[in-house]
Amino acid sequence: MALKKWLVVFIVFIVSNGLLYAQEAASVSLVFVGDVMGHGTQIKSAFVPETKQYSYEGCFKYVRNIFEEADFTIANLEVTLAGPPFKGYPQFSSPDALAIAMKDAGVNAMVTANNHCVDRRRKGLERTIDVLDSLAIPHTGTFKNQSDNERNNPMLLRKNGIKIALINYTYGTNGIPVSKPNVVNFLEKDVVVADIEKAKKLRPDKIIAFVHWGLEYQTQANKEQKMFNQVFKENGVDVVIGSHPHVVQPIEYEEDHFVVYSLGNFISNQRTAPRDGGVMVRLELTKIGDKTEVSDAGYYLTWVYTPIINGKKEFMVLPVTAFEQDAQFMDAKAHKRLIKYGQEARNIYKNNIKIKEYFFDKNLPGWVKNSPLLSGVGQP
Repeated sequence: MALKKWLVVFIVFIVSNGLLYAQEAASVSLVFVGDVMGHGTQIKSAFVPETKQYSYEGCFKYVRNIFEEADFTIANLEVTLAGPPFKGYPQFSSPDALAIAMKDAGVNAMVTANNHCVDRRRKGLERTIDVLDSLAIPHTGTFKNQSDNERNNPMLLRKNGIKIALINYTYGTNGIPVSKPNVVNFLEKDVVVADIEKAKKLRPDKIIAFVHWGLEYQTQANKEQKMFNQVFKENGVDVVIGSHPHVVQPIEYEEDHFVVYSLGNFISNQRTAPRDGGVMVRLELTKIGDKTEVSDAGYYLTWVYTPIINGKKEFMVLPVTAFEQDAQFMDAKAHKRLIKYGQEARNIYKNNIKIKEYFFDKNLPGWVKNSPLLSGVGQP
């Protein structure tokens, strides 16, 4: 599907009491990205010996035009940017270059409330905020103090006359206490309801919740996820986006309420199926008069390719539909797994009615038609 980025403004004619009225309509598009992980192998891969610096530029080059086409691309940053020493699991701290590469690829908002957000305690939480602020990337979910929470909870996104309030929560922080005066948004009913009421006072056109919840590696939502989704729905949240299980879970869209129970991994070194892939969900909101609705909803399946190039493991997020019929630079084993992952994910989505799969258009501007890393490619 070829998409172009423009302000969609058209005239809608409404008949009332026999009179014809004209109203303008405007749209805004959003892409939601799942778990951005930073395992030790990823950090090692990003290190450039010649400069002693880190670079993640190659990780996102095959999806960046999807990001850039959207008005907002929102990702779950599931690491801290706490500075050195850089380490992966179990207490993550990734180089700032990860956030820089994501911004360069088109990610222009992030959520930070997840079970790893206090891996490096107060220093890690606050430095993560400082780095995102220095990059002018809006964010929400973790805060230096209550004053910061009051300013940035919810995160407001504005485009084309449409205002979106986004709230973000996590089920926990792996048992690590939150240092005072830091604030982390926990998934607690009283907190959620109070935040929704606060968001409503800002009179947004839509309220979106990005939630870290569920059980790891389970491809179906559990009772707690369904219960909290109902809390969001009953209190006026229009869209719920889930993360944490590290695998794809179902999408439901009914009665003007849209929920993605889990986006799965966007990028990580978790290679055991089905943790090796994820989904990017794209929504379009259209406003006519005072009413804003989801006018289009769909998803792109993604899979992480990890070839050995010149003796080093690389990481590349690939849109599945771009490679299923065209292996391009992929080795046979990896190509077979990409196809299998697509089948597994589509089986989870087999009951979708109003949500379609987007097929990646390689004619879009920015698509990398041939990998510059063809030489030295080995088995993943």
